[in-house]
This record gives sequence, C-alpha cells and structure tokens, in this order.
Amino acid sequence: MLQSSDHVTLMSEADRLRTKSVATLLDQHSDRVSQLTVTGAGLTLDASKQLVDEQALEALAASAAGADLAGAYEQLVTGTEVNITEERAALHTLLRGTAQDASPTLANEVNTTLSRMRAATEAIHSGDHVGAAGQRFTDVINIGIGGSDLGPRMVCRALDDASPKLRTHFISNVDPHDLDVVTRGLNPQTTLLVICSKTFTTEETLTNAKRARSWLIDGGVSETAIGHHVFAVTTNLTAAAEFGIGEDACFPMWDWVGGRYSVWSAIGLVIALGFGWPTFASFLAGAKAMDEHTRAAECTENLPMMMALLELWNTRYLNTETHLVLPYSQRLEHLADFLQQLTMESNGKRVTLDGQAINEVTAPVLWGSAGTIGQHSYYQLLHQGNRRFSADIVLPLTNGDVDKDAHRKLASNALAQSRAFLIGRSAEESQTLAADKGLASELAPHFEMPGNHPHSTLVMDSVNPQTVGALIAAYEHKTYFLSVLMGLNAFDQWGVELGKVIGKQIRATLESGEGLDDLDASTAALATSWREANS
Repeated sequence: MLQSSDHVTLMSEADRLRTKSVATLLDQHSDRVSQLTVTGAGLTLDASKQLVDEQALEALAASAAGADLAGAYEQLVTGTEVNITEERAALHTLLRGTAQDASPTLANEVNTTLSRMRAATEAIHSGDHVGAAGQRFTDVINIGIGGSDLGPRMVCRALDDASPKLRTHFISNVDPHDLDVVTRGLNPQTTLLVICSKTFTTEETLTNAKRARSWLIDGGVSETAIGHHVFAVTTNLTAAAEFGIGEDACFPMWDWVGGRYSVWSAIGLVIALGFGWPTFASFLAGAKAMDEHTRAAECTENLPMMMALLELWNTRYLNTETHLVLPYSQRLEHLADFLQQLTMESNGKRVTLDGQAINEVTAPVLWGSAGTIGQHSYYQLLHQGNRRFSADIVLPLTNGDVDKDAHRKLASNALAQSRAFLIGRSAEESQTLAADKGLASELAPHFEMPGNHPHSTLVMDSVNPQTVGALIAAYEHKTYFLSVLMGLNAFDQWGVELGKVIGKQIRATLESGEGLDDLDASTAALATSWREANS
C-alpha cells in the first residue's frame, strides 16, 4: 500500500505541477519524449503528454518501491493468496504459461486443458467433429455473461478477418431479443454452442442456453444428438450431462481464475474455434511476453507499472474525474467495454485489505469508444467542457493491406486529437478566429479550449494475436498494481453478488406476488406494475 510519506510527497508534487503546461514541458526538454517512452512485449507507451516531470516521476517511482509493487507482482504470479475475502490465489498468468515452476500441479492441469481444447478445435476444423446431420460447422455461438462474454467478444472482434474458421457470435443478455437476433439467419444444423458457466447455474446464461437448445431442436437437431452441437466450460458435469453435454465436451474453470481474467482459459475456446489454434496460442504468447516484461523491468521501464502510477497520479492527485480509452482501430471497438469490467469490478472498492474505509477515490470511471466515432459525439465535452479527464489513445501503426489512404486519415485523427488535448486553443487564437469569421470579439470565448489534458498514447505495430494478448495483460497488471497502491482487493466483487441475491428474491415476488411487503415502497410499486402488465 502507498506509504503515508509517499502520499504527502505526491500531494506536494501535484500542487507544484498543477498549473504547469505539458506543452511547455515538451518545448523545454528536448529529451522528454525519449525519457517518458516505455516499450515492452510489442507495445510502446508514450507518456510525454502526461502532466509529470522528472522530479514527480522520481516521487512516483519511490512510491512504487515503498509499496513494493515488484514484490506484490511476484506474489501474484507465484500463487500467493492475494484474494483474501475468498481465500484464493489469482493465477490467471499461469493460464498463459507464466511461472509454471511455482505451481507445477496446477500448471499440469492447465496444459492438459489446453491440449484438450486444441484437439476439440482441430476436430471441428478438420471435419472429424460434425453436426448431427453430418454437416460441418460454419458458426459458433458463445453463451456467457460478464467475463465469460466481454473478453472473448472483444478478442474475436479484434482478430476478425475475411476468412475465419467459424463465424463467431455472442449472446449474453437474458433479454430474449439478444438470442433471437443472433440466431436469425443461422442454420442450427451447422451451428455450435459454447456454454460458459462455472456452476452451470448462472441465471442469464442458463436461460439463454435452454432457449438455444430449443432453437437447435426446432431446427432439426434431435434431443439425443444435442451433444454434437454443444461444448461447455463448467465444473458441474452432472448439470451439463442433464443438458445433453458429455464429459469429454466439458472444460474446467478453476476458482483461482476470476471471470474478468478468464479469457486465457477455456473461456477463450470460442477464439480458437473462430480463428484457429495457432491464433489462440499466439494470443497467449503475447500475454506471456507482457508477463515476463513486467516481472523483469525496473519501475520507470515497466510498461504496466508506469500505466498504474500515472493513473494513480491523475485520479488521486490531479483530480481527474474519468479515464478514457480511445482505440483508433475499429477492431478494438469492444476494448473499453472489456476494460470497464476489468478495472471497475476489480478496483471499485471502498475499504482496504484490513477493512478500513478508503477516503480517497479508488478506480476512476472508465469509458470510451473507437475513434473516429467518438469525435462526433462526446469529444466536444472533452475539448471544451469543464470535466477533468485522463486518457489512453491506442494507435496501431499499420492495418494490413486495407486502403492506405483511409488508414492515413484514421492515424491523422488520432494524432490530431492527441495534439488538441495537449494545446487546446488559446484566448488570443480564439479572438483571431472570431475576427476571421466576422464575429464580435465577445463571442471569442466560445472558441476557447483549455487543453493540457493528461494522456498517454499506446502504440503497436498492428492489431494481431500477440499485441492483443500483450495489451490485455498490460491492463490486467496495471489494474493489479493500482490495487496494491490503494491497498484494496482487486479480485472479489461483492457488489455484483448483492444484486444477484436481491434479484432472486424479486424474481420470486414477480412470479407469485408474495413478499411485496418486504420491499421498499418504490420497488413494490414497480413489481406490482410489472405483474399487472404481464398477467
């Protein structure tokens, strides 16, 4: 946890820098870009547009040492029980082969599962495993929610190309419209399901799975042949068997892997089915490369550690209100959705590890979307509004063999927005602009923009399996480092569980009408309205 002396120092550094101009710092220090650029596992972090200087950076590095971030990371990857409220390790790094020697028994289980996933994937792609009518599969639907949906959905979109092995689809919302839209136009005889539910009792997932099963049957797949069309990621083999899924089609989930960290496990089966086993293996390798970089690099050369320190600096000391992730690649359009769960479910906490109230802010609200779409939406607030924010602009340098002119326009927008965040538009420039437009000088403030918004640029050569794996791992480690600095548990989610508990109670009330007196007046009235509308 951040030491009190380091906290005081960082407060002082923030007060010193608060009114400084990043643009001026860039002009005054010719080596600033090189000093604030960190490279690891195929990613490059340019933090030169952050409101930080050498003195503040030294204070941040000292805080990392005081909180022993390097030691905390070693505890994470070697299996220490870092999830104290559930008395578990958080060994998602083991899923991609990191520090196997520290957990040989678990590593063997992981490798066995990967071998089974590979065999299942290759049997589907070769035609050795076909549907009930003998037809090869063309589509795969992943049915899950939360971490069983957001991670693989994001990765499949990122890796999408013109010739996937299977077309990938996702169903997560219990709203029946979700399933109905996804299955519209698909052939049940050539569609494979992957049901992701550790306990095989998750309400939304099981509701959708049962409806998808009925869709298969209505499409001509007999009940006795359902097993040809379904894989499951679960530990409840009995419930899976009752559904029609054989044990050999079930892949395990371990309690030492949280849902939002599970894309590297059998939850990622849909990725392999969609794009082939070599692609999934490269995805794991990219993440492992980031693990190894994080384990070896010193603080100011450690990409995830620097990301964490800068986010702490902006959120807690420079008082930014939100953090944006702005990928300039349509392939990464689901990145912000995935990171919302990763960061806010992990660090959206209010007490320390020893149960003491945290008075400062913890996780920032994270949001964003793919550029250039957001530029025609909420960037107005970013440039001219009065909300303080920080941001990551994610920029792939190349985009395959697509229209180079279009990609040049995309890159120019990314760089232009970064520069606009930096320099804004001054009062003098606004006066000139108003005059050029033939407007009165008192209208000039409408054109002013403060600029000086702290942000980093994350650069990669292209969006490919390795860089996507490294990118996700970098954000995982950043999230964990932040939790260590703030002294909280990044691996439980009791706020999510509360809604599930109350949801079960209210569902019983909606079914029977009983228990209304146990609810508050507003919820009881709404429940009554629902019952009347559906009677």
